[in-house]
Amino acid sequence: MSEARHTRDMRDTSDHAGLPRSLLADPAYGPLRGLLLTLTVVTGVVDAVSILALGRVFVANMTGNVVFAAFALVGAPGFSLSASLFALAGFLIGAYGGGHLIARTATDRGSMLRAAAVVELVLVAVALVVAGLSGDPGVAHGTLQLAHGESDAFGAAVTDALAALLAVALGVQNAVARRLAVPDLTTTVLTMTLTGLGADILALFGKEDGSRAARAAANATFGRRLLAVAAMVIGAAGGASLALRVSPLSGLALATALLAVAAAGITLATRRPAGWRQFPAQRR
Repeated sequence: MSEARHTRDMRDTSDHAGLPRSLLADPAYGPLRGLLLTLTVVTGVVDAVSILALGRVFVANMTGNVVFAAFALVGAPGFSLSASLFALAGFLIGAYGGGHLIARTATDRGSMLRAAAVVELVLVAVALVVAGLSGDPGVAHGTLQLAHGESDAFGAAVTDALAALLAVALGVQNAVARRLAVPDLTTTVLTMTLTGLGADILALFGKEDGSRAARAAANATFGRRLLAVAAMVIGAAGGASLALRVSPLSGLALATALLAVAAAGITLATRRPAGWRQFPAQRR
């Protein structure tokens, strides 16, 4: 069987699998989709904490962060230029480190994601410790309970350090998710996923033409895209609720716990060889 045909057959099997199976036991992707959904939830949690407690800074979405830095440059109130710049620098460092990680695990998708999850877990755990040891109000109080909201959560030095650490972690995550190239699961940016949802509505609810298999594949793809959006919403809502009503520290604790689950999951999944661990071009 040719490489191209084998790759196509694997994708066809993936598309026709039921949605639950396609997230955890897909022939082509194994548990990658489910694990990347977990990392999408982490993104929502971390960005919620960073925006609500670190001077309105994104640590995962650099498009928004660059815009926020521009707001701070022109004096818009409530935006921290230093935190935005630390986040931008940290993200670039993380992406650079992610590139080295990719080079070292180039032939094994499972090992690549496992290494990234462990590195990200360590970085977010360090951020949790830094925040916890700071003694600042954000350790024990939600930003709704503070006189000036997010500006009172942590001191300037701790805010910049947290922004940098979290951005490094998300830079690693972005680099590896980009290399894995699992459709609709970038873990941080939903623009193309939402575009796909809108474009696919016609295929789902339009004319009843096309084969049954094609419609089943379209339904599965639509469902996975909805799950990606839902994962981000759930993470952002959970992180925001904790940061606002409990403490930003509790949001970081939630992100750390989710990363521990992801790291444990990929470690268990990579205990033995499997076809999904190979990149498509390497399959025979």
